Amino acid sequence: MFNFIFYLSLAVIVYVYVGYPLLLVLMQLTSYARVKKADIFPLVTVFVSAHNEAGHIEAKVTNLLESDYPREKLEIMVGSDGSTDETYQIIKRLAGEKNIRYTVSFQRLGKPAMLNKMAKDATGEIYIFSDVRQSFAKDAIRNLVRSFADEGVGAVSGDLVLQGPGAAGIGFGWYYEKWLRHMEGNIGSILEATAAIYAVRKELFHYLPDVILEDTCTSMNAVIVGLRIVFEPAARAYGMAADTVSKEFIRRVRTLVGQLQVFALMPELLSPAKSKIAFQLISHRVLRLAVPYFLPVLFLANAFLLQRGPFFAGFFAFQAVFYLLAFLESGSSSGSKGGGVLSGPYEFCASQWAAVVAFMKFRRGEANVVWEKKP
Repeated sequence: MFNFIFYLSLAVIVYVYVGYPLLLVLMQLTSYARVKKADIFPLVTVFVSAHNEAGHIEAKVTNLLESDYPREKLEIMVGSDGSTDETYQIIKRLAGEKNIRYTVSFQRLGKPAMLNKMAKDATGEIYIFSDVRQSFAKDAIRNLVRSFADEGVGAVSGDLVLQGPGAAGIGFGWYYEKWLRHMEGNIGSILEATAAIYAVRKELFHYLPDVILEDTCTSMNAVIVGLRIVFEPAARAYGMAADTVSKEFIRRVRTLVGQLQVFALMPELLSPAKSKIAFQLISHRVLRLAVPYFLPVLFLANAFLLQRGPFFAGFFAFQAVFYLLAFLESGSSSGSKGGGVLSGPYEFCASQWAAVVAFMKFRRGEANVVWEKKP
């Protein structure tokens, strides 16, 4: 029995992190789905929702106005979501000086509700979404829009490039996820858009419920109607990486709670009969969320098999050393992020614990859409 449990747990874990990526590599050879791109210039609306961003909102609007996209084809809509600082006054002034449009809510609604409010008055054929604290490359909007020349594309995600002191501590996991996203896009659709820079066709923007990952909810509307979500690495946004382990952990937990929320709201995405990306979602997201529970089962089953031969003894020793290294790193990882020798085991274990915490929060209904950013 322990033999079966051991190999089942090991098979799931290996499939998630090794088998699935290898399948994607092979699938690209037979199912590569090209995107027809062209320089098109439809009217686009860029949405920016801000709460207490007096120190950043003017720089954000200026950044968007510096885009090389034709100004007459660019509509900028900025919303003040219950701001208690000077954000609203700055937005109102910018609207008069720079011919942008603005929406205000004097009560804190959360980003989804603000986007619903702003979208009522938007006139663009393509909706582009961005956060306040990330800046766009000059050609980002033009590169996002090029993929909409393909009628099979419903949403496009750009690439977030992390900068600042925290960027030095970005681990292997960040680049691993980008690699998976690139391959998933090559065979069909990516599984989520990057909140900092993504775009959808106007008709695919539906009323948003109170969700954490409004970017995923909105872009998944494309998949539901049989269109693709593609990744455009040439459309870049630049943002600051989390500079402490605690900030990164909080962000990760919140994202995972949001993923569970999306699955609950859109269960059809996980049905192979209804969704073209069901296989990818189950392999990349659902089974990934299950890994934290298979890991201790694997360890315990392995402990009962120590007398079965050198393989089981060696594998048990490997696990014990791996978790010991993660524990040792955890003692020095309460502050700034770093990329030390022990960061790999620690990053892996922290991501597993984040999934457990996220599931508990989701079960308790702690899916707060209001995100309090630190100064």
